[in-house]
This record gives sequence, structure tokens and C-alpha cells, in this order.
Amino acid sequence: MNGIPSFLAVVFDLDGTLLDTLEDIRDAVNESLAAFGFAPRTLEEIRSFVGNGAVKLLERALPHPVPDDTFRALYRDYDARYTANAQNKTHPYPGILELLREVRARGYRIAVLSNKQDSAVRLLCAHYFPELVDLAVGPTEGRRTKPAPDGPEYICRTLGVDASDVLYVGDSETDMLTGKNVGMFTLAVTWGFRDRAALVQNGAEYFAEEPKDILNYLPDRMDKRAQM
Repeated sequence: MNGIPSFLAVVFDLDGTLLDTLEDIRDAVNESLAAFGFAPRTLEEIRSFVGNGAVKLLERALPHPVPDDTFRALYRDYDARYTANAQNKTHPYPGILELLREVRARGYRIAVLSNKQDSAVRLLCAHYFPELVDLAVGPTEGRRTKPAPDGPEYICRTLGVDASDVLYVGDSETDMLTGKNVGMFTLAVTWGFRDRAALVQNGAEYFAEEPKDILNYLPDRMDKRAQM
């Protein structure tokens, strides 16, 4: 494809890109809201709230600001509920497992970068994508949530690649900003938590309508290596 660089690695967002996690997130949010006396949120409301980590998710889900100690207690309650139930309804989108297997077979390193807590990202990737992901990364103390460059830069250092060698794949405005902030070629998927118009508004230029479309950007590096 004209103007498309060659890559050494692919970084995928998790929620809305590889996994449909929305119902488990909604259930945990609503159980926590109910425990603190607040009304539940619809699935579509939760869809619009996700993308910037659990703190922002809960701030958006609350009907009004609450005292800091109340919010901290709500966050702990949500984190415990979600961690215990993160695999109830969550599932890979159709075609994702086949995509990851083919990306690996073609000779690319694979990383996952999410705004979920780092431990949850690693657990979900180990459960749903065993032996298919080289590195799973979420925010930790000292590593900020996307679109800050901390996560992508950590991945590049760990995998030993430059940002320009990475294809970044995501489904949200946060992902579009993340990839562009660090100079990664950024590809938007249309099956996730944001519609195409929102992605375009936030700078998306290249799109995948289904997982196999991503392979158009990833020629077989193993064949090239064999020909050298």
C-alpha cells in the first residue's frame, strides 16, 4: 500500500479492539453504583464513558461529584467487583484469535496497551490470548494512562523497536491520539466502542472494517527473511 511503512511490531488496544468487555464493565459499574445508592447506567452510557481508565469511567458514571473518600471507596468496590467478574461475558471479537495467530506467523511482535489496570490487562491477555501476546501493558504508578506516551514508550523499549516501526491499532479517540503522540502509524477499527465519525473527528485516516483487514498492512516478514 502506497505510503504505508514496513513494521516490526503491532500494538493493539484491548477493550473494543481485541475484547468486547462492555457488559462486564457495565455490570461491575452498576453493582458498585447501587451499593453506594446511585442509579444504574445503560450499556450505551457505559460505552460513551470508557476509554480513559477506571477513574474517568466512574467519574462519568456518577450523577454528581462526591467527596474524595467516597470516591476512593467506590473505586475500590468497583475494582474488586470487576476483577472478580471480568471474564463472565467478555469475549474476543470474531476473527481476533485468527488475526493474532496470523500476525505472529508473519513474524511480528505483538503487544497490548490498555487503560485498564496493568494487572487486569496481563490477566485478560493470558486468559484469552495465551502465547499470542509478547507484552501486555496497562497504567501503573509512574506510567500514565493513554494518550500519554508512557505506555507506548515502555513497549518500544521493552521490544527493542522504534515508534516508527510499530503499527498501533485501536477503536477510540484516545487511541488515535496515543498513536500519533508517539509517531506510530495508527489504524482505527470500526467494530469497537466508537463509531467511524468520532474516529475521523479525532484524526483517524486508516480503517479496518474487520480483523482480517489489518493483515493488509502486514506483509509476511518470514517470507522476506527466507529470501535474503
